[in-house]
Order: sequence, then structure tokens, then C-alpha cells
Amino acid sequence: MIKERLNQLRKLMAEKEIDAYLIPSGDYHGSEYVGEYFRLRAYMSGFKGSAGTLLVTDGWAGLWTDGRYFIQAAKELAGSGIELMKMGEPDVPTVEEYLAEQIREGGCLGFDGRVVSVSEVREMEKALKKKQIRFYGAEDLAGSLWTDRPQMPKEPAFFLKEQYSGKSVAEKLKELRETMEEKEADYHILTALDEIAWLFNMRGNDIRCTPVALAYAVIGREQAWLYVHEEILNDELRQQLDAVNVSIRPYDGLIGDVEALKGKGKVLIDPYRLNDAIYEKLDPEQTIEEQNPCLLKKAVKNPVEMENARLAHLKDGAAMTKFLCWVKTNVGKIPMTEVSAEQYVDQCRAEQEGFLEQSFDTISAYGSNGAMCHYKATEENCATVEPKGFLLVDSGGQYMEGTTDITRTIAVGPVTDEERLHYTLVLKGMIGLARAKFLNGVRGIGLDYLAREPLWQRGLDYNHGTGHGVGHLLSVHESPNSFRWKWQPGLESAVLEEGMITSDEPGYYEENSHGIRTENLLLCVKDEKNQYGQFMRFETLTMVPIDLEPADLSLLTEEEIQWINDYHQEVYEKISPRVTEDVAQWLKEATKPVAK
Repeated sequence: MIKERLNQLRKLMAEKEIDAYLIPSGDYHGSEYVGEYFRLRAYMSGFKGSAGTLLVTDGWAGLWTDGRYFIQAAKELAGSGIELMKMGEPDVPTVEEYLAEQIREGGCLGFDGRVVSVSEVREMEKALKKKQIRFYGAEDLAGSLWTDRPQMPKEPAFFLKEQYSGKSVAEKLKELRETMEEKEADYHILTALDEIAWLFNMRGNDIRCTPVALAYAVIGREQAWLYVHEEILNDELRQQLDAVNVSIRPYDGLIGDVEALKGKGKVLIDPYRLNDAIYEKLDPEQTIEEQNPCLLKKAVKNPVEMENARLAHLKDGAAMTKFLCWVKTNVGKIPMTEVSAEQYVDQCRAEQEGFLEQSFDTISAYGSNGAMCHYKATEENCATVEPKGFLLVDSGGQYMEGTTDITRTIAVGPVTDEERLHYTLVLKGMIGLARAKFLNGVRGIGLDYLAREPLWQRGLDYNHGTGHGVGHLLSVHESPNSFRWKWQPGLESAVLEEGMITSDEPGYYEENSHGIRTENLLLCVKDEKNQYGQFMRFETLTMVPIDLEPADLSLLTEEEIQWINDYHQEVYEKISPRVTEDVAQWLKEATKPVAK
């Protein structure tokens, strides 16, 4: 089926004299997670991961993806004729490098300009300049082959009251316009869904697990325009938007309106977020290119959002504690599979007041499946959880009070000496980052080593970032704050400021054997201020016990042991009143102080 689809695409490419066709993973808004309508790359390749780029030429096809998906992609691409290109691995070229080497002089590269950002096009132009490559972004060739394509989502949206958002739409627009004035911009185009949702205190349901609505926005000095499917708006949203002079326009009306801005003033754009189809309608002379001001403002949670995040994690902690108790007391006694474990943890969250949905598809991976970072179990193909080894569960929730993300690796029975060692090294790394104290001005790239050092000292590593930003009832993966050691062009980085929430999730993965990851969310807060400047530290938001059964405590320092005991005491004090008596009793045992 995949081979046939690729052959059909090649016929269309030949008709248009296109030598190579690019199919990225995103939607028209540069989203990481997309609705079913936009899963074209998965349709054309068979690879279902959230990150990947498919390149098709007349006689070859390749899919680029990162280390989270190497194992999964190899399985899903098998038999398709598509070559897996492991990003970041030695001797594996980037998409641009491959094209620069393989595409013919004066050839043509095709893509849908709505799903490729301005910065991505520029990178390709730079890489292919010597070959004088022609770009063709006017058509969605691959999409035209998708005869049973799902409908574009138009789910109801709702207004997020200030008791949750902490700041009114009027305040946010005022601050944004002040920045526009500083930049001497008359208009600002917004296309990222989470930034639009944040700015207008609007949440939706157009992307599963990410409460956003398909939308664009143009902000003027006095007026703003919101481009949505009008049927998604309820009366409250309309009233709130009307009160701050926001006009509602059709979702597909942006292109024409942008073209009408020519000659009408300066337009602030973010080339990393704006898609090429929109940019083509602007006069480059009228654009001001800067990082979208909403990006950083959204990442720095206000005091109300911070307090709500703490509450969301108490609810999440109660749900996860109930789940861990269930696994530990029932494994080997009742039938348990990866899917039944997934269903139970999802059920535990659904019982919490203010819960809306998962913040991503729950990863429930037993044994060797844990080595696949983004593994997805199905009823037809899932492992039985046996009373030995590890069960890795990475999950999270969307609550009215905020977004959660947590991973626990659970010993469901005896573990090998190697598994015990790897588990302990990962735990040491997680604690090392959580205990960090640093001067204001530090970025995540300066702290990543704290999480990797225990593994690196033994010549081991994990092939993913250590941490990502987390939104407030928004995307579970939020820019620009992160923890990663390797700088790459286009990957955002930010000074860690008070109010930023970032995950702390080192791991270790042994293919065909086991996978380990331990993850808490950290809130950046201020520490002491002295003659050296403002020091910062992290407050651990996640309130869930860490399984110490598979840990080799002799490898931990006294400071690490103390951190565990202090953390577990806090978990017990905050979570025990929120669970039933039997779960509280289990929690008391799970959080009792330990010593070397």
C-alpha cells in the first residue's frame, strides 16, 4: 500500500517536473502534534511517530527522524522501501545535505508551502544555492492522493477564566502591543496554535491531547483579527473577544487579508513559525523578523498559573499513586498487560476533578518495549506484564489547572544487576538536575550535564533531550526552555526564568532488553540574591513516589539519599490525604526513609 502511494506521487511529480518532494510532519501552524487531517506523512510512509520528514525522489524515498523513534520507525518502515535516516548519527546527512548531494543541477524541489516554515525554506535555499534549485510550494501533491482524508476538525472551544489564566486578554494584548511599538511594527501575524490560545485565553479540542483550536491571528495597534471556523465559538468567547476589539474572520481568509497588508505598514513575523505560503503574500521590505513575543511570555507562568500548576500536580500525584499501588500489589496475581495498565492509569486520572484529557498518548511499555521511547501498545499487539523486570509508564494529564507529564519505571519483579545499575544511574541524573542551583542567565544547555554525568562517566548515554518546556493547559512540549547538551540550528533555547516549567527526564535504553526513564516536572524559582547576582533553583512539581526497589542505594551519595527522603516525605504529606486509606498505607511504606 505504501509503495503504491509513493508510485502515485512519483507520477504527479513527473507531470510537474518535480525531482524531489518533501512531506514534513506538521500542520499549517507548525504544530508538533497534529489532528488526523494533517497526518499526511504517516499516510504516505506508514511511520506513525510525531516527528519525521519524508523525502521522495524518482527512485528513492527516505524518512528522517530522531533518536526517540529509531526502533519504532525501523519496524513501521519495514517492507515499504523507505530508508530510515537516523538524525544525528555519524555519516547520516541532513535532508538539506542529502538534497545538495543528490538532486540534479537546476532541478525542482516540491512541497506544500503551508506546512513548511519560512526558516526551513531558507535553510534549503542556502544548502541548494549552488545547484540553482527551483522550489515549487503551490500544491499539496501528496494530499491530493488521500481520497478518504478525514475532515478538518471544528470542535467547540471555550474561554479560560482568569482564575486559571491569571491574566486577562486585555492585559496580554496591551503587553504585546507595547512590544510591537518598541519594534515599530504596525501588525503582528500569529500562526502557532498554543500562542494564539494563550493570548486569547481560548482553549479548544481540535488536536487530541492538546487543548487548542485551529486558528490564525493578526494583531494591529488598535484592533485584532482572529481567523477560526466560526462554529467553534460559544457566546462567552464571542463576548470576551468582542470586548477587546477582536474581529472574527473565516479560518481560510488569512491569505487574502495578508496580501491586503502590502503597503500598509510594518509586519512583525517569526520566520520559525510562519509558513512559507503566508510569507509569499507579504512584501519582504515590510517585514520585521523577530522571535514571537508571545513565546517567552507564555513560557513564564504568572503567580496564578504557578499555583494552579501545583494543584494540578497534587491531583496528578493522587492518580499516579493509586496506579502505582495497583501495579505493585497486583502484578503476578491478576492478568495484566501493557494495555490494561495504560487503561488503569488513564482511569485514575479521569477520576480527578477538573481533568479534561491526557496530555499525550500514554506510553505503557514492558520489558524490551521500554527501549522504544515513544512506544504505543495496542490490544492486538501488546506484551503481558510478568513479575520480573521493568514496566515503564510515561503519561500526563490536562487539567483545568494545568498540564502534567511524568514517567515512572516500576520494578514488577526481580531485575538483573545490569538493570539495577542502569536504573540507579538514571535516578542519580534526575536528582542531580533537580538539585541544581545556578545564577540567573543560565540556559538549559548549561545544566544538561548534571543529568547525564552518571551515565557518561560509564560511557553510556540516552538519545533524546533531558527536558522540555511544559505549557499551562496547553502543549506538553513547549518552547523555548529545555535541557539538552547539543546545540543545533533552529532548536530554541532560553534563559531559565522564574515561572518556567521544564521536565527532568534522563533515561537509558538497551535495545531488545529494557528501557528506563524517571521524570519529574521542575518549576524554576528564585533562590538567594547576593553580590554575585540572583541565584535560581528548581521546585519539584511532580508529587509521586519513586520506586526504590530496583535502586542500588550504595551508589547514591548522602546528598542524593537526603534528597530522596525529603522528596518522599513531601509526597506522603501532600498525597496521602487525597487517596483512600489502603493506598495511603501503601504510600507510607513506599516513601519511608532509606539509608545507604
